[in-house]
Amino acid sequence: MSVPESTGVEQVPGAALRRPSPREIPVGEDVLAAGPPPTPVLAPPYAARPAQPQGADLDRVHAWMHLPHVAPFYGQAWSRRRWAEELAAQRAGTFSRPFVVSRDGADLAYVELYRAARDVVARHYDAMPHDIGFHIAIGDPRRTGRGVGKEILDAFAAAVFAAEPRCRRILMEPDAANAAARRAAAKAGLAFLAEADLPHKRAALYVRARE
Repeated sequence: MSVPESTGVEQVPGAALRRPSPREIPVGEDVLAAGPPPTPVLAPPYAARPAQPQGADLDRVHAWMHLPHVAPFYGQAWSRRRWAEELAAQRAGTFSRPFVVSRDGADLAYVELYRAARDVVARHYDAMPHDIGFHIAIGDPRRTGRGVGKEILDAFAAAVFAAEPRCRRILMEPDAANAAARRAAAKAGLAFLAEADLPHKRAALYVRARE
């Protein structure tokens, strides 16, 4: 039986909490032993908090994913219920972690950190167990084209390297046609590796190594 969407708290089925990401690939115990991505502490004026699968966080993420500058590249203009399940599944698992990012207290972006060695991208990238992948969607359209993506990448890179001493590199794999994301990656010091065909898109692979 389907459950209608609402503006209240989502009742997320228990099964959703155990649902693996469709991006995950089979890996060995040495890779799984790295555990989940860290919860980084960003330097002001930025801050990041784990995205909640209900309430205001769910409202924001769901709305952002339907915006015209986000939907074509993120490809997750899902229902509110499906986003509730997605956020709950990420928080319950060890593959990825979802965050709402704010600047000076105002929410403006959604970020996911994931273990690159467990992702489909590892078939095209020499990923080590503690390497971190990075997805970003700037929700506030007034912030796009102003260098905010580069600033958020910088803030997360510094915080992830500080929180995860064994992380060798941070990876970003935007849609190859997403010129704005590619510019942000380059400005944030990520080196372009190659383009690669993933199951869901043609991606441009960028990496930033620990200094």
